[in-house]
Amino acid sequence: MLITWKYKERDTIIQKLDPRARVIFLICVMLAIMQFWDLRFIAFFLLLGVVQFVLAKLTWQETRRFWLVIGIITTVLSLATALTGRGEAGVYADTHFLWKPAPFHLLGLTLRPRLSAERVMYLFSQITRIVSFALLAVVFPYTIHPARYGITFRRLGLPDKLAFAVDLAFRFIPSLGRDFTVTMDAQKARGYELERVGGGLIGQIRNMAPLLIPITIGSVVGGEEVVDAMDLRAFGTGPRTWLTKLKYEPRDYMLIGFSLVLLIGALMLNLLDIGELWVPMWLQELAAGG
Repeated sequence: MLITWKYKERDTIIQKLDPRARVIFLICVMLAIMQFWDLRFIAFFLLLGVVQFVLAKLTWQETRRFWLVIGIITTVLSLATALTGRGEAGVYADTHFLWKPAPFHLLGLTLRPRLSAERVMYLFSQITRIVSFALLAVVFPYTIHPARYGITFRRLGLPDKLAFAVDLAFRFIPSLGRDFTVTMDAQKARGYELERVGGGLIGQIRNMAPLLIPITIGSVVGGEEVVDAMDLRAFGTGPRTWLTKLKYEPRDYMLIGFSLVLLIGALMLNLLDIGELWVPMWLQELAAGG
C-alpha cells in the first residue's frame, strides 16, 4: 500500500493556492536562482523561501529529517568544493589568497590545498543556494493534497502516464520509509541489533542485509501490484478522467505573473553579466594584507 508525506490541512494561504500555480512558481524561482552566484541576489531567494516556509506553518518536528539530510549533503559538498576548487570553472579565479600552504603528498597524490577570498564567497553562495532550493522545495510535498499530484501535472500538460508516474514517485519515498521502519522493528523483535554490529564500515554494510533485502524485494513486489492494479483498470488504453477539478483564482494568476517576472528579470540580469560572484572589498583587503 502506498502512503504519502505527512500532509495535513493547515488552513494557510499556501494550501489555498492552485497546485499548478505553485509548481510554476517553484520551477521559475529555481531557474532564477541558477542565474546568480552573487550572495546578495541569492539572499533574496533565501528570504523568499523562508517566507513561504513560515506561511505554510511547517514545524521543525515535521521536517527535521529532511534538514538533517540536507545539512550533511550541503556541508560535504561545500567544504569539498572550497578546499579542492572543483566546480569553480567559469565562476571565479583564485586571485586573493587567504591561505596557501605548501603542497603535500597523500596516498601517492599531490594535494595543493588553498583558500582564497573567492573560494570563501563561493562557499557561502553555494550553501545559500542549496538551502534556498531546499526551503522552496520542502513545502511542496507537505502541503499538496495527495489526491492532487496526478491531476496537477496532467493539467500542466503532461500525458496521463507521465502524470501518474510523477504521482507514484511522490509516494515512493515515504512508502520506502514506512517499509524500512516496519522491517527494522520486525528484525529487532527477532533479536537483530544494528547498533552492536562490528567489522568496520564493510562489516556494517554486510550486516545491513537483513534490512535491505526484504525492503528491496518488498518494493519490487509492491511495484508489480501497482502495475497489475492499473492493468485491471485498463490504464493507458484511452484518455483518463480525473475526479478532482482545479480552477485558477485571481491569487493564482498573481503568483504566476510574479514568478514569470522574477524569471525574466533574472535571465536579463544574467545576460548583462550582473549577478556574478561577489567578493566584498574588505575580504580582498584582508587577503592582500595577509
